[in-house]
Amino acid sequence: QVQLVESGGGLVQAGGSLRLSCAASGGTFNNYVMGWFRQAPGKERDFVAAINWSGGTTYYADSGKGRFTISRDNAKNTVYLQMNSLKPEDTAVYYCAAAGTSSRWSVVFTTVYEYGNWGQGTQVTVSS
Repeated sequence: QVQLVESGGGLVQAGGSLRLSCAASGGTFNNYVMGWFRQAPGKERDFVAAINWSGGTTYYADSGKGRFTISRDNAKNTVYLQMNSLKPEDTAVYYCAAAGTSSRWSVVFTTVYEYGNWGQGTQVTVSS
Protein backbone atom coordinates (compact mmCIF):
# COMPACT_ATOMS: atom_id res chain seq x y z
CA GLN A 1 0.00 0.00 0.00
CA VAL A 2 1.30 3.40 -0.92
CA GLN A 3 1.06 6.21 1.62
CA LEU A 4 0.27 9.72 0.38
CA VAL A 5 0.94 13.06 2.04
CA GLU A 6 -0.34 16.30 0.52
CA SER A 7 1.07 19.76 1.10
CA GLY A 8 0.86 23.24 -0.37
CA GLY A 9 -2.66 24.26 0.50
CA GLY A 10 -3.51 27.60 2.03
CA LEU A 11 -5.40 30.85 1.73
CA VAL A 12 -5.12 32.78 -1.51
CA GLN A 13 -6.98 35.64 -3.12
CA ALA A 14 -9.07 35.12 -6.22
CA GLY A 15 -6.87 35.16 -9.29
CA GLY A 16 -3.91 33.80 -7.37
CA SER A 17 -2.02 30.53 -7.69
CA LEU A 18 -1.09 27.56 -5.54
CA ARG A 19 0.91 24.43 -6.20
CA LEU A 20 -0.11 21.32 -4.33
CA SER A 21 2.31 18.46 -3.84
CA CYS A 22 1.68 14.84 -2.93
CA ALA A 23 4.58 12.71 -1.77
CA ALA A 24 4.19 8.95 -2.04
CA SER A 25 5.98 6.28 -0.08
CA GLY A 26 5.75 2.55 0.45
CA GLY A 27 5.11 1.52 -3.13
CA THR A 28 6.54 1.58 -6.62
CA PHE A 29 5.36 5.01 -7.68
CA ASN A 30 5.30 4.41 -11.41
CA ASN A 31 2.89 1.52 -10.87
CA TYR A 32 0.19 4.01 -9.93
CA VAL A 33 -2.14 6.28 -11.79
CA MET A 34 -2.36 9.45 -9.71
CA GLY A 35 -5.32 11.73 -9.27
CA TRP A 36 -6.46 14.86 -7.48
CA PHE A 37 -9.96 15.23 -6.08
CA ARG A 38 -11.62 17.92 -4.02
CA GLN A 39 -14.46 18.10 -1.55
CA ALA A 40 -16.27 21.22 -0.45
CA PRO A 41 -18.36 21.23 2.76
CA GLY A 42 -21.60 19.35 2.30
CA LYS A 43 -20.67 18.16 -1.17
CA GLU A 44 -19.37 14.97 -2.72
CA ARG A 45 -15.73 14.38 -3.49
CA ASP A 46 -15.20 15.48 -7.09
CA PHE A 47 -12.58 14.57 -9.64
CA VAL A 48 -10.11 17.33 -10.52
CA ALA A 49 -7.29 15.82 -12.57
CA ALA A 50 -5.46 12.57 -13.25
CA ILE A 51 -2.16 11.50 -14.76
CA ASN A 52 -1.01 8.16 -16.07
CA TRP A 53 2.01 6.22 -14.85
CA SER A 54 4.54 7.99 -17.05
CA GLY A 55 3.09 11.48 -17.00
CA GLY A 56 2.43 11.37 -20.71
CA THR A 57 -1.34 11.41 -20.39
CA THR A 58 -3.39 13.81 -18.32
CA TYR A 59 -7.10 14.40 -17.93
CA TYR A 60 -9.00 17.25 -16.31
CA ALA A 61 -12.46 17.99 -15.08
CA ASP A 62 -14.08 20.85 -16.95
CA SER A 63 -13.81 23.01 -13.84
CA GLY A 64 -10.02 23.04 -14.05
CA LYS A 65 -9.30 22.92 -17.76
CA GLY A 66 -6.99 25.72 -18.79
CA ARG A 67 -6.27 26.68 -15.17
CA PHE A 68 -4.93 23.54 -13.49
CA THR A 69 -1.95 21.41 -14.50
CA ILE A 70 -1.17 17.98 -13.07
CA SER A 71 2.35 16.62 -13.33
CA ARG A 72 4.50 13.97 -11.71
CA ASP A 73 8.14 13.35 -11.00
CA ASN A 74 8.67 9.61 -10.74
CA ALA A 75 12.23 10.10 -9.52
CA LYS A 76 10.87 12.03 -6.53
CA ASN A 77 7.72 9.92 -6.03
CA THR A 78 5.68 13.10 -6.16
CA VAL A 79 2.66 14.37 -8.03
CA TYR A 80 1.80 18.05 -8.32
CA LEU A 81 -1.25 20.15 -9.04
CA GLN A 82 -0.50 23.67 -10.24
CA MET A 83 -3.58 25.82 -9.84
CA ASN A 84 -3.76 29.22 -11.50
CA SER A 85 -6.49 31.86 -11.77
CA LEU A 86 -8.11 30.50 -8.65
CA LYS A 87 -11.76 31.26 -7.96
CA PRO A 88 -13.74 31.24 -4.70
CA GLU A 89 -15.58 28.16 -5.97
CA ASP A 90 -12.26 26.28 -5.96
CA THR A 91 -12.36 26.38 -2.16
CA ALA A 92 -12.28 22.79 -0.88
CA VAL A 93 -10.16 20.13 0.73
CA TYR A 94 -7.95 18.69 -1.99
CA TYR A 95 -7.07 15.01 -1.88
CA CYS A 96 -4.34 13.11 -3.63
CA ALA A 97 -5.18 9.55 -4.70
CA ALA A 98 -3.34 6.58 -6.17
CA ALA A 99 -4.68 3.70 -8.22
CA GLY A 100 -2.49 0.68 -8.82
CA THR A 101 -2.13 -0.42 -12.41
CA SER A 102 0.03 -2.78 -14.41
CA SER A 103 -0.92 -1.02 -17.62
CA ARG A 104 1.78 0.80 -19.54
CA TRP A 105 -0.78 2.42 -21.82
CA SER A 106 -2.33 5.87 -21.45
CA VAL A 107 -4.69 4.85 -18.68
CA VAL A 108 -6.17 7.35 -16.25
CA PHE A 109 -9.04 7.03 -13.79
CA THR A 110 -11.63 9.65 -12.95
CA THR A 111 -13.90 8.23 -10.25
CA VAL A 112 -13.30 7.85 -6.51
CA TYR A 113 -14.12 4.15 -6.78
CA GLU A 114 -11.10 3.46 -8.95
CA TYR A 115 -8.62 4.78 -6.39
CA GLY A 116 -7.64 2.65 -3.43
CA ASN A 117 -5.16 4.94 -1.71
CA TRP A 118 -5.86 8.44 -0.38
CA GLY A 119 -4.00 11.19 1.38
CA GLN A 120 -5.33 13.12 4.34
CA GLY A 121 -6.18 16.19 2.29
CA THR A 122 -5.02 19.79 2.25
CA GLN A 123 -7.30 22.82 2.59
CA VAL A 124 -7.44 25.36 -0.20
CA THR A 125 -9.35 28.55 0.51
CA VAL A 126 -9.83 31.22 -2.15
CA SER A 127 -11.09 34.56 -0.94
CA SER A 128 -13.03 36.94 -3.16
